[in-house]
Amino acid sequence: MPLRRPLMLSGALALALAVPWAQAAKDDRQKPLNLVFDKEGAVDKAKQRAEFNGNVILTKGSLMLRAERMDVQETNDGYYTAYANGDTSRQVQFRQDRDTPGERIEGRADQIEYDTRSETIRLVGNAEAKVMRGDQLMQTMAGATLNYDNRTERLLVETGASSPHPSGRGRVVLMPKNAPAEPASAASAPLGLRPSLNLNSRQPQ
Repeated sequence: MPLRRPLMLSGALALALAVPWAQAAKDDRQKPLNLVFDKEGAVDKAKQRAEFNGNVILTKGSLMLRAERMDVQETNDGYYTAYANGDTSRQVQFRQDRDTPGERIEGRADQIEYDTRSETIRLVGNAEAKVMRGDQLMQTMAGATLNYDNRTERLLVETGASSPHPSGRGRVVLMPKNAPAEPASAASAPLGLRPSLNLNSRQPQ
């Protein structure tokens, strides 16, 4: 029997390709925003802005962002936008559980923006993301920018010079549903969390 191979799409099709992904864990919307960091953190209440440096880890329920530097801006009505930046040795990492038991989405990019109001995550520069079910790889995407919308359950791939693939192309891999499990790359080690700064995020009524 011939081997079944993953479907791979690349090139112009990925210029504005939106693919439905499983919905994020609904419980995350009601959870507080927590940040831990190794170096310094500064909170400016007047400007409603905070800066953190050194292995910064942001969590909100199952959602996790890990970066070398992170700026967090609060809106007047209590929402937050986080701007996470990596360095030359490590990109920003993103992870979130899905509503489907055992599923999660993982991603990485040079920069990641997270908006609690719109529930969107924007991965910018050499952006890659994948859906895992346990140890089985379900979907992968890569491009210059990935825009993930928790509300509409869609991820948009944009091509460009900062794509990790040659000539700025985007790439999508969709695994057959009955394909044998493909081992994931190095599993994420448990995060060693330190005392945290808690920012309570106000959610929609």
